[in-house]
Amino acid sequence: MNNATEARQMLRTHRYGALCTLSKKFDGFPFGSITPYLVDHDGSLIILISGLAEHTKNILHDPRVSLITHDQRDSHIQTQGRVTVLGNAQMVTRDEIGARYLRYFPEAQSYFQMHDFAFYRIQPIAIRFIGGFGNIHWVDIGQYRVAPYPLIEQEADIIDHMNTNHQDTMRHYCRHSHQREALDVAMLGIDCDGFDMRADGEVLRVEFSEPVTDAQQARATLVALARTAKP
Repeated sequence: MNNATEARQMLRTHRYGALCTLSKKFDGFPFGSITPYLVDHDGSLIILISGLAEHTKNILHDPRVSLITHDQRDSHIQTQGRVTVLGNAQMVTRDEIGARYLRYFPEAQSYFQMHDFAFYRIQPIAIRFIGGFGNIHWVDIGQYRVAPYPLIEQEADIIDHMNTNHQDTMRHYCRHSHQREALDVAMLGIDCDGFDMRADGEVLRVEFSEPVTDAQQARATLVALARTAKP
């Protein structure tokens, strides 16, 4: 696995980060805030923010931003892995991303009733990846970005199939990959790098060892994982 894939996997694993914008009010001084984010299929970051928020005012004035995330469960801040994304934030329509975002952040449903909330896509132009001590890189952005692939359009059908027919299999995934005994499980999303499940309220990610780009590959990979995970 190259450092571009490692960086993308780390971003996909986590759910929030520190967003830094350039202050309109204070003449370009860096302004930091905490925001949830979702990594889309292509590796771009999706955020849902209010027009009343200071960071949104800053983005509308200057779209250049950065976002850093790290393993929030690890107390060793200086030695753990982390990723910083530099990019430009642009507003996108709710139809483009809304359903997928809500699977990961169902609590955001109430924001949809508020007209001042909008989605923004952060398109990375540079990425700094720290995988641990001595493992520090500027990521090749061409390797990081993911070109369109069939699984993007097939994702919803795969999720519906897994959630309807394979609850026990997903419980096995939780036990095998995360040592979690879960009762209430649901697949949230699947992409070329892996898939995400909600297990008793906690979001767990399972990574693929090789890229998966269509439904046929996804089925073969999920079946192989099920065989490995089954007790």
